[in-house]
Amino acid sequence: MCGISGMIDFQQDLRKQSAVMKTMQKTLNRRGPDQNGMYLQEHAALMHTRLAVIDPENGKQPMQFTDGKEIYMIIYNGELYNTAEIRQELQRKGYSFRTHSDTEVVLQAYAAYGAECLQLFNGIFAFAIWEERKKKLFLARDRIGVKPLFYYETETGIVFASEMKAILANPEIPHEIDMNGISQILLFGPGRTPGCGVFRNMKEIPPAHFAEYTQEKGLQVSCYWKLKAEEHRENFQQTAEHVRFLLTDAIQRQLVSDVPIGTFLSGGLDSSLISSVAAKEFARQGKVLHTFSVDYRDNEKYFRKSKFQPNSDPEYIRKMQEYLQAEHHWTVIDTPKLVRALFSAVEARDLPGMVDVDSSLLVFCEEIKQHVTVALSGECADELFGGYPWYRDPEIRSAYGFPWSQSTAYRMQFAQPEIAEILTQRQDIDREYQATLQRTALLSGESETEKRMREMMRLNLDWFMQTLLDRKDRMSMWNALEVRVPFCDYRIAQYLYNIPWEFKEYKHYEKGLLREAMKDYLPEEILWRKKSPYPKTHHPEYLYSVAKILEDKISDPSAPILQIVRKEALEQLLHGEENVQFYGQLMTKPQTIAYFIQINYWLEKYNVKICL
Repeated sequence: MCGISGMIDFQQDLRKQSAVMKTMQKTLNRRGPDQNGMYLQEHAALMHTRLAVIDPENGKQPMQFTDGKEIYMIIYNGELYNTAEIRQELQRKGYSFRTHSDTEVVLQAYAAYGAECLQLFNGIFAFAIWEERKKKLFLARDRIGVKPLFYYETETGIVFASEMKAILANPEIPHEIDMNGISQILLFGPGRTPGCGVFRNMKEIPPAHFAEYTQEKGLQVSCYWKLKAEEHRENFQQTAEHVRFLLTDAIQRQLVSDVPIGTFLSGGLDSSLISSVAAKEFARQGKVLHTFSVDYRDNEKYFRKSKFQPNSDPEYIRKMQEYLQAEHHWTVIDTPKLVRALFSAVEARDLPGMVDVDSSLLVFCEEIKQHVTVALSGECADELFGGYPWYRDPEIRSAYGFPWSQSTAYRMQFAQPEIAEILTQRQDIDREYQATLQRTALLSGESETEKRMREMMRLNLDWFMQTLLDRKDRMSMWNALEVRVPFCDYRIAQYLYNIPWEFKEYKHYEKGLLREAMKDYLPEEILWRKKSPYPKTHHPEYLYSVAKILEDKISDPSAPILQIVRKEALEQLLHGEENVQFYGQLMTKPQTIAYFIQINYWLEKYNVKICL
C-alpha cells in the first residue's frame, strides 16, 4: 500500500512549486515509508510514497508506460487480487511486462482499455494516471471504497491525495468548514455523507467511481459499477457452497505477498474464519500463520455483559489459538495509552472519529507492524450477511432513519442556538436517508421484508461500512501496515445482495448462512458464538480520564469547540446520568465525551476556520 498525491493546473508552472509538492508528499510518508518518487512537469505533478508489498525491487512509482501514441504515468495505492489473469490477457494482446507488480498491470490495462479496465479489476485501489500528450488526468477508486481518494477543485486546477492532510498541506487550500461541515461533524459524525470531505469544498471520489479532468471539460465523475437486483435461483445448499467458494477464494487471493503477512483474531466468527482458511493455506505451504489479538488492561475485572456484548473475547481467542496452532501475539492496552492515542487518531483520520475504537486500533496496528507488513481482517461481514442488531430486530429494522444513529434530537441539543436553527431547517439527515433509499436497486413484486433488507444493505454499504473502512485504512496506514478485508470482495457483495433473508438467517441465527457454509473450518463453540462487537475498554478510569480532559478544555472560553457547541450541554453530558447511544452500541457516554475532545483537538490542530 502507498500514499498518492498530485496537482494539475493549466494556469501555472508547477515546476516552480516543487517545495509545495514535496511538502504534500511528506505528509503521506507514514503510508509509504519505503520509497518515494515524484513526476513534475509544467502543468502536472504526481507524488508517491511507497509501502513495498509486491515486487519491492521493481515496483517503484511514479511508473511510466508508452505505447508509441501516448505516455502514461501512474501513481497507485492498492492491491489487485486477480493480477495474474489480467496480465495473461494483456500478454495475449501483445503487451509485455518488466515487473511482476500489480501497478504495471493496472497501467497497461488502462493503456489497452481506458476506463473500461476497471471492469476487470478485483482488488482495493485508488490511483491516478496522467496522459502526458492529451493532458488528461484519470482518477479511480475500487468498487467497495476500501482505499481513499480525496480531491479539491481550485479555480485553475485540481489537487488530490489519499488523505486530506496532503491536500491541506498545499497553501492554496483553505482550512474551512461551513454549515455543511458542521452538520457532518455534529449530526452524521463519525460517519460522513458519501463523497463529502467535511472541509469546505473538499470531496472524495465515491466508491465504484472514476473521474476525468481536462482543461476543456474540467472534472467529470462517473459511476462504473452498481449492485444489481436479480432473482436468486439457487437453493440453500447451492447457495452455501457458492458462499464457501467465494469467501475461500477471496481469502486465498489476498494471502499473496512478498513481505510477512498475518491475520487479526478476535475470537469472533469473521476473523476466526479468515484465520482458519489462512492457517490451512500456510500449512499447505509449510509455513506458520501469525495471528494478532487486542485486549485492555483489567478488562476481565470490569467487563459487564450486555445485550450487545454478551461475553468477552479472550477465552474464545485462546480456543482458536489451540485450534489453529498459529504463532499468536497479544496486545494489551492500558487506559493512559488509549486516551493519549485519541489525539493521534484524529491526525490519522484528519477528522474526529470513532474515538477509542479508532485509538485502540491505531495502537494495535503499531504492535502488529513489529511482526508483519500485511494483515487480513474480518470487517464488513456483518454488513453483507446481516449480522447487526438493526438487521435482525424487527422494531429497529423498521425504524425510520439510519439505524445506528437514532440520536439526531439528542445531538441537536449540543449545537449553539443559531446553528441548531439552521440545521433544523436544512433537514440533512432526512434528505440523505431518503437519497440512499432511492439508490437501492429493487425487484418488482418483492415482499416488504426483502425490500427492507435491500435498503438496509444499501444503507450499511454506503454509510456504516464506509466509516469502518475509513477507520481501518487510516489507523493501519498511520503505522505503514496494509490491512486487507476479504469480505469486501465485490463478488461477495453482489452475490449476497440477492440472497433471500431466510437463507441469511439460517436456523434463525445471525449470519446463519455464513456459519453453515464454513462449518468445517471452526470448532463448534466458535462457529455458533453469538456476535460480539469490536472490543472496548470497560475500565472506569477511561470515563474519568476523558471527562477530566473535556472539563479542562471547556473551562477556557476560547476553546474552539465552543464556537459550535453549547458549554451547558457539554457540562450536562459530563455530570448528568444520560447514557445515549451516540453512534451505535460502540459509542455511549464515555465515547461521546471523547468525541467532543476530538472535535476540539481537530479544530485546533488543523487551524479550522468556521464560516457560518
